Parts: sequence; C-alpha cells; structure tokens
Amino acid sequence: MPRPGTGLGPWGTSRAVFWGSAAVVAVVSGFTILFPDTASRVIGAVQTNVVSGFGWYYVALVAGFVAFAIWLGAGRWGDIRLGKDDDEPEYPLMTWFSMLFATGMGIGLVFWGVAEPLSHYANPKPGVTGTPEQLAQAAMSQTYLHWGLSAWAIYVVVGLSIAYTVHRKGRPVSIRWSLEPLLGDRVRGRLGDAVDITAVVGTVFGVATSLGLGVLQITAGLDHTGIATSSTTLQVVLIIAITGVATLSVVSGLDKGLKWLSNINVSMAGVLLVAVLLLGPTLFLLREFVQSIGTYLSQAIPLMFNVSAYSGAEGEAWQAAWTTFYWGWWISWSPFVGVFIARISRGRTVREFVGGVLLVPTIVCFLWFSVLGGSALHRQLFGGGGLVGPDGEVVPENALFDLLAGLPGGTVLSIGAIILVALFFITSADSGALVVSMLSAGGDPHPPTPLRVVWAALGGVLAIALLLAGGLTALQTAAILIALPFSVVMIGMVVSTSRALHAEHTAFLRAERRQLRAQIDEQVSRQLSRQVDHRVDRRFDERLSRWRRSRERGGR
Repeated sequence: MPRPGTGLGPWGTSRAVFWGSAAVVAVVSGFTILFPDTASRVIGAVQTNVVSGFGWYYVALVAGFVAFAIWLGAGRWGDIRLGKDDDEPEYPLMTWFSMLFATGMGIGLVFWGVAEPLSHYANPKPGVTGTPEQLAQAAMSQTYLHWGLSAWAIYVVVGLSIAYTVHRKGRPVSIRWSLEPLLGDRVRGRLGDAVDITAVVGTVFGVATSLGLGVLQITAGLDHTGIATSSTTLQVVLIIAITGVATLSVVSGLDKGLKWLSNINVSMAGVLLVAVLLLGPTLFLLREFVQSIGTYLSQAIPLMFNVSAYSGAEGEAWQAAWTTFYWGWWISWSPFVGVFIARISRGRTVREFVGGVLLVPTIVCFLWFSVLGGSALHRQLFGGGGLVGPDGEVVPENALFDLLAGLPGGTVLSIGAIILVALFFITSADSGALVVSMLSAGGDPHPPTPLRVVWAALGGVLAIALLLAGGLTALQTAAILIALPFSVVMIGMVVSTSRALHAEHTAFLRAERRQLRAQIDEQVSRQLSRQVDHRVDRRFDERLSRWRRSRERGGR
C-alpha cells in the first residue's frame, strides 16, 4: 500500500520514476508543439538512422521471442501457477480474452484491417512479384506476419515475466522487479529507476501512437459519412474530448470502467466482423481464411527472418514503414500490455497464459484480417474495385469506410465503426494511464487518482504533438525509437524469467525427490519390520512347539 500522504509506493522509488518519465514526455511534447518543422526533420533523420542500423536487430529479436514463448508453453515449466498453488483465475475465460484482446490490439486492428492487405497488394514488398491473385495471397501472408505470433509473443515475454514476479513472488506491479533474478538488489536503486522510466516512457509513446491512429480514422469516418470535415483542429478536439472520457474511466478503476469497456469493444467488433462476413462474399472469405493460415504457416520462418537485405534502398524504406514499425510498436506497447495482462492473469498456469495470450488472439486477428482485408481484396480483384487509387495509393484512415460504403447498410456500419474506434481509443488511453500510474507509484496496483489523471492527460498531449509533427510518419518513428532501449530490458526479462522458473522447477524436483526418498525409506522400514516380526513369531512358534512336545513326552 502507498505510504500515507505521499502517494508513493512502498519501495520509495516512485518519485524518481514519475518525475524522470514525466520530464521526458513533457520535453518531447513541448518541443514538438513549439517547433513542428524542426521536430519533423529530426523525426525523419532518426527514422533513417535507427532503421538502417537496427532493422536487422528488431527482426532477429522478435523471432527469438516467438521461439521463447513456444518453448515456455510447451516446456516442463508449464504447470507452474501464476499465484499460490491453490489460486483460481480472477476473471472468467471469456472476460479475460476480451480484456487482453481489446488492450493488446484495439485501435490498430480497426485502422489496418482493410488498409494493410490492400497496401501490400497495391504496393508489394520489393522482390514480391506474380499475378494479381498471387500478390493478394502474399499480401495476406505479410499481414498475418505483422499481427500474428510475432506480435503476441512480445506480450508473452513481458506479461509472463511480470505475472510471475507479482503473483508468485509477491513483488509490486513494476517492470524492475521482473529483473530481480538477474540484477539482484540493484533493482531497488537507480538502475531499477532507469528500467521503470524506460517502461513508462515507452508505454506513453506507444499509447500515443495508437491514439494518433485512432483519431486519424475517426476524423476520416466523420468526413466520409458527411458528419464533419476532417481537419487538424477536429483531430485535436477529438483527442481532448476522448482523453477526457478515458480519464473518467481510469478514475473509476479496473473492474468498473475497463472491464465494462472491454466487453463492449469486443462485442461491437464481433458484430462488425459478422456483418462484413455475411454481407460480403461469405464463402470466398471462409475459404480465404483457411488458405491464408496454411500459406502463412508454410512461409512463417522465411517471413519472420526477412530483412529486405537484397532489395536496396527501396526495400529498406519498405522495411521501415512496415515490419520494423510493427516490431517497434509492439515492443513500445509491451510494458503497458504486459503489465495489464499480468494484472488480470492471477491463478492461471504458465501453459494457460502462453496458450491464451499467444494462440487465441492470433487466430482472432487472422479471422479479422481475412474478413475485412479479404473483402477488400475480393472487391479489388473480382468486383468493382475503387479501393486503390490510380497511382496505387491506399489511404489507411479511409480504407475501412470505403469498403463499408459498398455494402448494404454502409452508412450504419460506418457509424458503428466510428463508435468502435472511439471505444478502443478510450480503452487504450484508460488502460495505458492505469498501467503508467502503477509503475510511477512504486508498483501500487491501486495508484492515486490524481496520478491517473496526470498520465491520461500527458498521453493525450503527446498524441497531439506527434500528429502536429508529421502525422502517421511521426507516430511510426516514435514507436520504433522508443522500442530500442526497452528491447534491452526485454532481453533481461527473458534471462530472468528463465532463471526464476528453472530455480522453482529445480526446487520442486528436489522436494519431490526428498519426499520420494522419505516414502521409500518408510516403506522399506515397514517391510523390514514385518520381516523381523515374522521371523520372531516363527521362532517363538517353533520353540513353543518343541516345549509342548517335550512336556508331552515327559508326561508319558
């Protein structure tokens, strides 16, 4: 619990974490708002340098995370419970899925559901050639790569490490404590502060990226339906308004606000998915879903390790705009999503956690892109087209509404999609502010209300700043850059989690062997005792028989 009157956590480090991370966010936001042109040039230079220097690193790292997650789920540590041995899961299975899914993907799914497959089809990755149908299939496989096992494996690494630390070891809800098996008591000092500051800043930037994408799509939807004209002013007003609603939700707490919003989000997303499936080319979409899974699985390893090494500057630019951006985005989101998933996963085993976080959302993401993206590709290939510009341009924020406009009841579906994006916007801002507040309150799972309000507001301000500095490009660059330092923390989490689980499993095996030895010793003792007793009884009986016979002879 916090110390009375301070709003600080019990470990006495939240002051450094809060002021350090708040200063970084405030300086970046202020500089970007005051000098947008300079900020735009800096962002462009940073993107070029980071991608050219570290694109290969992101690809190799995420592939390693996938292998690690699968190994954890299938390995000998899978039965270890995230909590006490007799703990039951805190939330029902479907509620758990809804909360982790709404938080883990949210706005991005709606924003890119139509736009990404269309973009890969209209402007294929350098080196990808073929017929239009082959390009469409390659587009779905590339989309599956970005939203499938790789993305959720990142969340498994962070979420499981924190869940084990918090629920099994009783540590505060904080990133630093997941590194305790590796760093020891140093997590209590400045090094631990630096880890938490990195996590907080990464979370705020990751959430701001999502908020920026969300407001781009909301304004596009309002413009598309004729409700309002898209403009920078409208975008800023929407960010302020929706951040205000998110602040009210985060103040109400996890069970009241976020649980309720998550269930509504997933329900509305399900309605939109089913509507597009039934109103579109249903049988084609179902066939495409099955086929695309097979194609993705057959190409998963080559896709996962592809860094466009032989595609020159064009391939490097493509890699920066897509795969490197996504890996950076997921990593920058991972402190926030990892802490949140850990918070709601008490009572589940390691195997349940990995299976639930890695496999189920991946399949749902595949279905989402197959239905929405598949509908767009079908229209472009076999229908009236019109979703790709004459120069091959796809406007991401407009793509969903262009698709829905061609379906029966398109206006109603578009309005529903706008509401869905707004709700995902609120969920992301809500859960992001809650997690950042936990981290900056020393790991307190119930951080002070003023702290939640401050972080919700700072997230909105940063989203506005990034939009003013360059829109989508600025948002993508922010995600890639912030992910770089936290990726080092994630490597430490892999090592720490492995050490902790190995130590517990080894201790369990030793205890099991001691218990087995004790049981064997007890059984042997009982057996020997029975044998001795039997021999004594037999000798006694023999002597008694001889004595009786001698008495009988003496009597005669």
